[in-house]
Amino acid sequence: MQKSPRRPAADNRKARYNYFIDDTVEAGLQLVGTEVKALRTGRANITDAYAAEQGREIYLLNAYIPEYGGGNRFNHEPRRPRKLLLHKREIAKLIGTLQRGGVTLVPLSIYFNERGRAKAELAVARGKKQHDKRATEKTRDWQREKGRLLRDRG
Repeated sequence: MQKSPRRPAADNRKARYNYFIDDTVEAGLQLVGTEVKALRTGRANITDAYAAEQGREIYLLNAYIPEYGGGNRFNHEPRRPRKLLLHKREIAKLIGTLQRGGVTLVPLSIYFNERGRAKAELAVARGKKQHDKRATEKTRDWQREKGRLLRDRG
């Protein structure tokens, strides 16, 4: 049986440009019904989002999930903190890593797995300096140009 590809609801494309990615973790999201329906429309934005510790729990902060059109008075707040569902050991490990300093938890994507559950892919990341960003862009451009040259010659 072949696994179905995960369906992305939101991607943070700037994360790999702005940060060095050290490690990735998959976490569940504690959402209300209108948030799930709004995520399925694919208009969520996690570009400015990050995860942080609040009372021995880890929350996703500043993630924008727009209000659901048919949600009436039961709609959710678009930028509310959302609890990340992780095992206690994973939480302890991530909190220890965050307290060490110089790193942050950045969401790379929010997606629905094959069972239809909303998941967040988090990265333990270190910020890049401007010269690091330029070097990354330079290597990416060179790889693209090299591919073009090889394709045109071959």
